[in-house]
Amino acid sequence: MAGVQPYKIKTINEFHQLRNLSRPLHPLISVINFETIKRIGEGEPKSLIQDFYSIALKRAVNTRVKYGQQEYDFDGGILFFIAPGQVYSIETQEDFQHSGWIVLIHPDFLWNTPLAKKIKQYEYFGYSVNEALHMSEKEEEIITGIVQNMEQEYHTSIDKFSQDVMIAQLELLLTYAERFYHRQFITRKIANHTILDRMESVLTAWFNSDSLATKGLPTVQYIADTLHVSPGYLSALLKVLTGQSTQQHIHDKLMEKAKEKLSTTGLSVSEIAYELGFEHPQSFSKLFKSKMKVTPLEYRQSFN
Repeated sequence: MAGVQPYKIKTINEFHQLRNLSRPLHPLISVINFETIKRIGEGEPKSLIQDFYSIALKRAVNTRVKYGQQEYDFDGGILFFIAPGQVYSIETQEDFQHSGWIVLIHPDFLWNTPLAKKIKQYEYFGYSVNEALHMSEKEEEIITGIVQNMEQEYHTSIDKFSQDVMIAQLELLLTYAERFYHRQFITRKIANHTILDRMESVLTAWFNSDSLATKGLPTVQYIADTLHVSPGYLSALLKVLTGQSTQQHIHDKLMEKAKEKLSTTGLSVSEIAYELGFEHPQSFSKLFKSKMKVTPLEYRQSFN
């Protein structure tokens, strides 16, 4: 697929046409049962980009979805979220089977409602599929119940209450998803603490190499890419588990290195600043004091 532009789906009606579904009952929102979507044909685009939100609970056999740079095998039920403008691709095999549902929401449906702004604040729309929400049976029942209510409303004749009812159900779904994501960060401790351990190794390797002096501090994007997670997911995970963002962890590691050099070497503060990747020693001194509440010199003098 290298060099091939993603196929852009501008409207929900276009999505229905691409999947050989009947015309949506509403131009700006749709609730679809995955069992009605047949296998993707050989000539159909594999790499897609949409101008609308997509929320899906998917169970499938012999299906691989690639979202961003990550791949996920749907051997169980997961909930995942795609925002407008994000690229994903789908590959299926001959004995392809799947079940579940997908809710499509065009941003225009949310126009002039509080959710239009709030939906952009849900970080999980920026997570890649292998960071999707793995729900317990009870959680899946709750989410499925909400979608069933949305589906029922979707098939009800449109009146002046239709949009309010759908948006209320959608907001409830997103709020539960936020709650379940926080639960996932805590309950999947082994996997999550493995990420913490790997991040510590990445930081240690960077700070013990020439990278610090030649390239400066590692970026949050670099650490996330190395760990194969999105920056948003990594920071959200760290916030729940440690109370600190990725950037704060980077600065903590920097302070460890700075304290080590101040207490065990005779290098000047300026020399230490340059070794730690600072172009201006004043910037290092300012950061050190903000973190340690003393200047680098005061810290060094405390050892004499």
